[in-house]
Amino acid sequence: MLLALDVGNTNITIGAFQGDLLIGRWRLRTIREQTVDEWGILLRNIFSLSKLDLESVHGVIVSSVVPVINTILAEMVSKYFQREAIFVTAETDLGIRVLYDNPRDVGADRVVNGVAAWNIYGGPAVVVDLGTAITFDVISEAGEYRGGLICAGIGMAISGLFSKTALLPMVSFAAPEKLIGTNTMGSIQSGLYYGSLGMIDGILARLRAELGPSTKLIATGGNATLIREGSRLIQHVDEDLTLTGLRLIWERTRR
Repeated sequence: MLLALDVGNTNITIGAFQGDLLIGRWRLRTIREQTVDEWGILLRNIFSLSKLDLESVHGVIVSSVVPVINTILAEMVSKYFQREAIFVTAETDLGIRVLYDNPRDVGADRVVNGVAAWNIYGGPAVVVDLGTAITFDVISEAGEYRGGLICAGIGMAISGLFSKTALLPMVSFAAPEKLIGTNTMGSIQSGLYYGSLGMIDGILARLRAELGPSTKLIATGGNATLIREGSRLIQHVDEDLTLTGLRLIWERTRR
């Protein structure tokens, strides 16, 4: 069994693979203060509740954009799984060329998404990842990671509105009942939803114009399905894209 961990600023997504099959997926909060034993006990409990055998884990691969937690996770994997975790870095054999000015600067999750998009959908392709930040990652027709764009995430917009205003309430991100809000809550939800849609579709339209009409447009991340419902351009939603990319990279390193 392969254990794949995608460490984001807000959440850690964990996937368990039996061969090519994703047999378990869990999402935990990224708690930077958690100790080696706290992470280990948490994972042990998850495996127990899911009736999975900790002893059957033969490998662990991690993509992380939170460096402060990497050492803790590496120690946890060593102590509780008796394995050495592989962390995706600029030196990892990805199977695609990274054309960033400095490949060390690009987030591990972004290149992992690129690997998955290239292997599953081919190129050219654009991956929109709706996480703490909204990222757009571009894969060329030749399978090169060209770079992309980074925008403020939906959660940032929600918390910014709430913290920087005196009267606006905290709201959840949801599709509004109507475009024109007739109360404060509805107006905020409409602004957030259609503002996010407009930004995402606007950027995708520009990228497709540059890359060509055959460009595959893929969304992943927590709000991907909700955004896809209103988007005029997104063609595919793949919630497990990053986990699949980690599996593909693991298999490549093993070969």
